[in-house]
Amino acid sequence: MKAIRGATTVAENSVEAIQEAVTELLDELEQRNQLQPTEIMSVTFSVTRDIDVIFPAAIARSRPLWDSVAMLDVQQMHVEGSLQHCIRFLIHAYLPTSTPIHHIYLRQAAKLRPDWSLPQTLQTQQQAVETKV
Repeated sequence: MKAIRGATTVAENSVEAIQEAVTELLDELEQRNQLQPTEIMSVTFSVTRDIDVIFPAAIARSRPLWDSVAMLDVQQMHVEGSLQHCIRFLIHAYLPTSTPIHHIYLRQAAKLRPDWSLPQTLQTQQQAVETKV
């Protein structure tokens, strides 16, 4: 089993903006990790307190084969000065231990984990340079 992290942001607290962001985030997750919903054991979505018009899990459940995935929505702990309008996920999936994991951080959420926001090839190159220094 592997854990995959990810996050994105929305410009506003609207159903349309959240649907667009969650769809983009999950599309990227599936594509970059070559992940099928049938391999996903569970998903926990967390949202900042300024997002309250729709549950991200409700959006995910409307995707093909996602309706049988165990999902939970929670409110992210508020920390003064932290990133606003943010949607995060923690996914547990059945994947071989040799499978590389690509954590997905999009839009303003890329600031949360700049090390995971880089394309994998650039990240690998950066690590090689740092090792030589």
